[in-house]
Amino acid sequence: MRSENLNANYDNEKTEDVLKKADVLGLSKEDLIDMYKTMIQIRLFEEMADKLYALGKVHGTMHLSAGQEGVAVGTGTVMQKVDYLLNHHRGHGHFIASGADVNKMMAEFLGKETGYCKGRGGSMHIADVEANNLGANGIVGGGIHLAAGVGLAIKMMKEPRVVLVIFGDGAANQGILHESFNMSAIWDLPVVYLCENNHYGMSADVTRVSSKVPFKGRAEAHGIPGYFIDGNDVLAVHETMKEAVEHARSGKGPVFVETETYRYFGHSKSDRNLYRTKEEIQAWKEKDPIGRFETLLIEAKVLNDKAIKEIYQEMSQVIDEAVAFAENSPEPDPSEVTEWVYA
Repeated sequence: MRSENLNANYDNEKTEDVLKKADVLGLSKEDLIDMYKTMIQIRLFEEMADKLYALGKVHGTMHLSAGQEGVAVGTGTVMQKVDYLLNHHRGHGHFIASGADVNKMMAEFLGKETGYCKGRGGSMHIADVEANNLGANGIVGGGIHLAAGVGLAIKMMKEPRVVLVIFGDGAANQGILHESFNMSAIWDLPVVYLCENNHYGMSADVTRVSSKVPFKGRAEAHGIPGYFIDGNDVLAVHETMKEAVEHARSGKGPVFVETETYRYFGHSKSDRNLYRTKEEIQAWKEKDPIGRFETLLIEAKVLNDKAIKEIYQEMSQVIDEAVAFAENSPEPDPSEVTEWVYA
């Protein structure tokens, strides 16, 4: 038996409750505006990356997350600088939401020496170990088992940290998830598992390749608290992730959070999008996380049309400056091709 349809009809947040909810969550009006700005920055970064790829300036491939900004920002506002992040190959938004330098990110995309990984990592393998970002991974679910190891290290050192590992619905069907769940559960490791369910693992609809969705039941079978939430509601993500992180940080063990969201671009740049219709994509764009949050902020008088225009101009300038920085940065020296292979 399959579970409920993933296309749940979530109730939009009532406008009059937004500021009250923000206050309960400890978010000021300035925090709400910063969250909105970050969502815009992520969207513009992804759109610019797509343009640069079309111009032949980005090599290899890319996995863009436009449409999933609510998950990234709702999560990024909860994590602390001491916490660890294990990202996935569609994780540019999470990296930006964690406070990454978009200049270095853009330089990495263009394969320049000034990039986070000196141009060696590209889109799928950006890392910043000094900032506790342990890197993205091109292997589906490649960070899931590492999370248990990092969680064990945190516990052995008796530090008030957590490790956040992010993966998609495709990775949720990997056997390693159960092994990681089991180890984290029996040792009460401070791991937060975040599944971004955007409905497709490459071209496979999640309901066709999964015996039961949502996936939270798999976590609960291991005694791990599980959540299934609307990933396009940035405040709902923030609220749930705040609770999850506090649970893990307090020594109560791991937590699993599944966010339902949607990607507008194909799986990668080689994806012709033949497995879904334009009507389906448009229907999800009508539930766009940026548009939903923007409407709430306007109706709550946190923002107005003028302020929104200024934010777009500000973030557009940030992205344009990042492109200029990347294009003016030096190419890696071919004589150093074997450097940085090992830490």
